[in-house]
Amino acid sequence: MQTIQKQLCENYKTYLQQLGYSKTSVNALPACLLDFLQYTGVTEVKEISSSQIQRFYEYLKRRKSKRKKTALSESYIHQNIYALRVFFTYQEQTGELRHNPISSLKFKPPKINTRQPLSREEIALLFEAACDHKEIAVLHLFYSCGLRRTEAENLNAKDIHFNKKLLYIRQGKGAKRRVIPINEKIKKALKAYLIKERATINEEAFILNTRNTRMSGQGYNKALKEIITRTELNQEISLHHLRHSIATHLLENGLGIEYVRDFLGHSHLEATQIYAKVNKHQLKKL
Repeated sequence: MQTIQKQLCENYKTYLQQLGYSKTSVNALPACLLDFLQYTGVTEVKEISSSQIQRFYEYLKRRKSKRKKTALSESYIHQNIYALRVFFTYQEQTGELRHNPISSLKFKPPKINTRQPLSREEIALLFEAACDHKEIAVLHLFYSCGLRRTEAENLNAKDIHFNKKLLYIRQGKGAKRRVIPINEKIKKALKAYLIKERATINEEAFILNTRNTRMSGQGYNKALKEIITRTELNQEISLHHLRHSIATHLLENGLGIEYVRDFLGHSHLEATQIYAKVNKHQLKKL
């Protein structure tokens, strides 16, 4: 039984990879599916009923986390339900299911933990606190270029065309590609890191860790935290706060929301509006 369940999860993982889901989702969503299959004990997708999904949802609300021994977060529960939605859609597309057992169910959406964007003054403090070319480059990638964490992880040196002042995202969220224009200041900062701190290292990744290999998302987080500790800013500032902040600042400067959407790599305007604080004047324009 376990072998069959694991094979379903492996097939699901392959499907997610083919669609261009992020590495995090490719690993997390099949793991959520396996939890569900092990809870219900089913091995045939056709055996799964809406009532089993509902019971699994109620179980998640009661369950304690293994590490903290506290109730599961709303976002984690939502991730499990999302994993099942994507899985059953996949099963419909492949003809394994005629009826989607989750399609008629409704679940309470998680509370959105809104991120407050940093002010321009706070962004300036971060740049002032950066102590080398690498830290400055990291700030530019996440603030000036608005990259997601996985996009920075996958960024290669050849993806930055300094002469044309363009940065190419080869594989963004949902396998989308986009081109980000960079100004002279950003160009000089990124080039300074490339030339002065890693010119002799034969590695395709743009930002490298202390072992001179590709910087991981955890490494980027650590780099930002080190910069923040030299300031009096909120220690909870994340990489995504920087992306959120540039979106807000671009809108405040009068850039059209459609352009900001393309800059961030969003598929829909609704996603851009969630990330960016739009003032009343801009809403009237829209």
